Amino acid sequence: MIKRLLLLVVVLAMVATACGGDGAEEESTTTTAADGGSQVAAEGILKTVQDRGVLNCGVNQEVFGFGFVDADGNFVGFDIDYCKAVAAAVLGDADAVEYKALTAQQRFTALQSGEIDVLIRNTTWTATRDGGEGATFLTTTFYDGQGMMVNSDSGYTTLEDMANTTVCVQSGTTTELNLAARFESGGIPFTALTFDSNDELRPAFVAGQCDGWTSDKSQLAAFRSQNPPADGGPEAWTILDETFSKEPLGPLVRDGDSQWAQVVDWVVYATIQAEEFGLDSGNINSYSGDNAEIKRFLGQPNEEGTIFDPGLGLPTDFAVMVIDAVGNYEEIYNRNVGPDTALGLARGVNDLWTRGGLLYAPPYR
Repeated sequence: MIKRLLLLVVVLAMVATACGGDGAEEESTTTTAADGGSQVAAEGILKTVQDRGVLNCGVNQEVFGFGFVDADGNFVGFDIDYCKAVAAAVLGDADAVEYKALTAQQRFTALQSGEIDVLIRNTTWTATRDGGEGATFLTTTFYDGQGMMVNSDSGYTTLEDMANTTVCVQSGTTTELNLAARFESGGIPFTALTFDSNDELRPAFVAGQCDGWTSDKSQLAAFRSQNPPADGGPEAWTILDETFSKEPLGPLVRDGDSQWAQVVDWVVYATIQAEEFGLDSGNINSYSGDNAEIKRFLGQPNEEGTIFDPGLGLPTDFAVMVIDAVGNYEEIYNRNVGPDTALGLARGVNDLWTRGGLLYAPPYR
């Protein structure tokens, strides 16, 4: 009798465990569905994007040179080119992109919910965002820093000159936090005037509602370059010399899909490595040399007739498709924000490591 009772207890325990396992799995699936769809979680974002045939890319539409809408209604800019680069690698078509214009307040929610596959929108990589927003930050595409822009006739030459002034800043950003930290540490009293978007901030600054405007220096340069003659043109605004933060900017994806993160990472690396190899959109399809590293990078067969496949889930010649579509890093930079554009930004730290910059791609082998 005792043995039968023990056997019955064991059987009931096994049944309970099995039921508990089903319930936990179902609960997990339900949670995933609420966060953007269990199908995406089960299949992975790469396959989902390929099956859909279009990349959903979260971007800005307000920053000239990086992410904005031109007179013809097209999204253009440095960040937009990286959306195109990912689409070229994943779908073989740089134009297979659905651009989702997002404010600073919307961007993380859109990423977490699955509304977008990747966010490529001037978003600073920080510890709390990396750890608390359900996001994985990837390779930095642009190293920036925060600055202050003032009217050229204001007489301000340093931040210390700006005691008891009002500063325009976009809310919900690291910019707002950096402003408070720098002025408080320097003992500089000020008033922050916050705005949800730069579309609201810019006219307020032009109208004199604030004495300074703080943002990433690249953004300030972008907006200054577009200042119309009626408002004094670009010369009417001066960006102070001091840079008071580190602002590494680049793509980010949702946590939990390492393959998709690797795909986007290696698309960025491809543009950097291509520049280092001296490959660009004009010669990427005509390389006929015998450099083994370059042949691996281009997906060309080696002496034994073998084509290198790193196992990323992409075509072995994905780098060719990327560079053919958008160019190498230098081309992307110079076309959108470089010295010959309205922004006129020198490469500086955004140059290759071989020339004293910070851009460095891991070995493609």
